[in-house]
Amino acid sequence: MGDIQKQRAVGRIEVTNFEATPRIDGCVFTISEATVTEEFAGDLVGVGSMRLVMVDEPGGTAHFTGMERFQGKVGDRSGSFVFQNSGRLENGELQSEWRVITGSGTEELTGLRGEGGCTPAGYTLDYWFE
Repeated sequence: MGDIQKQRAVGRIEVTNFEATPRIDGCVFTISEATVTEEFAGDLVGVGSMRLVMVDEPGGTAHFTGMERFQGKVGDRSGSFVFQNSGRLENGELQSEWRVITGSGTEELTGLRGEGGCTPAGYTLDYWFE
């Protein structure tokens, strides 16, 4: 088995749609389900569609976890993949961690593995193919 060649993708994300529905309310924390659509620019070019479970704190911080399906290009390869997206939104600043779900890559992204995340500076995804 040869050495795995890791690459780093960087860029920015724009949220184009966000819809949250409270599911458990009336206590100190509110639990909601959200659907989000994002447009990726940079080394990832395409659209992400995700479903999240969110917990909103009384002070405004939101914690979330969910699954996102990306469809588009990673570098010069086209296809789709799914990644777990978990993090928090605090004082208007997003911090999230991503983990590509093994076996979820399609077309030219078959075998994609990776991890990364998003901050106010943009996203990073360290990825490789197996």
